[in-house]
This record gives sequence, C-alpha cells and structure tokens, in this order.
Amino acid sequence: MSSPSTTTASSLAIRDLRPLDWAEVAEIYADGIATGVATFEVEPPAWERWDEAHPEIRVVAEIDERVVGFCALSRVSDRGCYRGVAEESVYVASWAQGRGIGRALLDEAIARSEAAGIWTLEAGIFPENKPSLRLHLGCGFRIVGVRERLGEADGVWRDVLLLERRSEVVGA
Repeated sequence: MSSPSTTTASSLAIRDLRPLDWAEVAEIYADGIATGVATFEVEPPAWERWDEAHPEIRVVAEIDERVVGFCALSRVSDRGCYRGVAEESVYVASWAQGRGIGRALLDEAIARSEAAGIWTLEAGIFPENKPSLRLHLGCGFRIVGVRERLGEADGVWRDVLLLERRSEVVGA
C-alpha cells in the first residue's frame, strides 16, 4: 500500500483505516444505512467480518482527528482473471457531506488501486442516491447497466445501477 497522504482541503487528512477506527467507521456506515438509499445492509457488520471482506485498500478521511468518512475496496472474485477488479464503497458522515470529502476519499482509493494493479473498479448504487451517483460519474465511473429488482429491502424490490471505472494506466 502507498503511504497516507494529506489533501489540500482545510484540515482534511486521508490515511489508512486502522482497526481502532472501526467504532467511528461503523457509526458512519450506520448513518448511511439509515438513509435507506446507501446499501441493502441493515446494520454494520462486526469488525472481523468487515475486515476480512476489505483486506487491502481502505482509507478514512479525518477532520481535526475525527473520522468523517471512509472508502474501501473488496475483490469481486478469487479467480485469477479478475485479480484487477474490485468493488468500491464510499461513505461520508451526514453532517460532513457536501465538503468534497467523498471526492477526496474516492480519488485516493483510485490512485491506490491503480498502484496495486487494479484495472477496474465497480460500484453498485441505488438510482435514488443522486449524490453518490454524481460523485462516481465525476470520478470517471460510467453506468454500465441496471440490475433490476436485484434485492429486497423492507418489502420493496430495489434496482441497483452498476457503475465501473476502467483505469487508463493499468491494463491499458
């Protein structure tokens, strides 16, 4: 992994996610879950499960030493042909949204993913999650399809937009 970096926004710092960050990360994740437009999850998983699912690239954003967002990648498959494909998730605390934090996190995850040889990032976004959709499109993702009625939440079948970002430097 590359070394942590600091962004130019006021006191915003992007760094590696550490196990001790989990309480703050889980709180931000729970905040996203509560919106009803971020994930099918109903509660944050235990640290051990989340850690195992996101073993490599995972970063947090801090303002004044407080975690305000996170971005993490998970492999889409163990098969060798997909070694350069990962699914990306990004969450920002509701009170901190609209400050460029999601963009800073996603830019860092993209840079780290390319340094690690990942050529495609995927994201699944509910169509109603307009801020996340704008963020991803602004970072070079494109909509490649709609996964109709992919999953059910609270008795409602939900579509998920499938987005991907193909690296221009890895596997080009």
